[in-house]
Amino acid sequence: MISSNVSFSIAKRELKSYFATPIALIFLSVFLVLNGFFTFKLGGFYEQGQADLRSFFVWHPWLYLFIIPAISMRLWAEERRTGTIELLLTLPVSLEEAMLGKYLAAWAFLGLSLVLTCPIVFTVMYLGQPDMGVILSGYFGSFIMAGAFLALGCCLSACTSNQVISFVLSTFVCLVLILLGSDPVIGLFQQILPGSFVGQLVNLSFPYHFEAIQRGVINLSDIVYFLSVIVISLMVGIIVIDRKKAD
Repeated sequence: MISSNVSFSIAKRELKSYFATPIALIFLSVFLVLNGFFTFKLGGFYEQGQADLRSFFVWHPWLYLFIIPAISMRLWAEERRTGTIELLLTLPVSLEEAMLGKYLAAWAFLGLSLVLTCPIVFTVMYLGQPDMGVILSGYFGSFIMAGAFLALGCCLSACTSNQVISFVLSTFVCLVLILLGSDPVIGLFQQILPGSFVGQLVNLSFPYHFEAIQRGVINLSDIVYFLSVIVISLMVGIIVIDRKKAD
């Protein structure tokens, strides 16, 4: 049974640890700079002539591809490397509580990173009259997609004591889930695979489910997909840690 109080206590401790070193400030700075570069330079924000944030949200899957594995790689791999995982598991804390606490702390940190991008929203509001409902929907979609990326990274971090291996594995898996929804990959699959099977593969893509949400269309199926990835990934991570503990 999971105690929410224990999980939140762990999350609070973990979140404080992020700001105990300059790493958090460095990460936030890099995240904000890259968001600005992708939005205004690569996304051609001013050239579009529209008061919306499509050029902002469209790059988030690719931004998370490297940013989130950098966060998740230390969640359990660092505990294994330093040996503190044995100490953690001897405390009156269940694996479920520890996993949920660590995950919530990292997700909250990502949420803070998104909140700090608000100056981009203010810029759009200054230049025109954007649909705030669409913008809020985009932020919601980005946040829940980040949670799915993070859960996968958390699961893979539990599989190894090497942070570099954890980063590479997480990046590779997330890259696959991004590319499954790209036009070149879809076109290639359509040439060698049945159409129905290609549709199922595309349905596994993160951008495929995020695209509608960022346009302001929130479908229950998209939310269920991301939540399913989160729950399944965390459950697999718990099972991996439990089995390694028994070895």
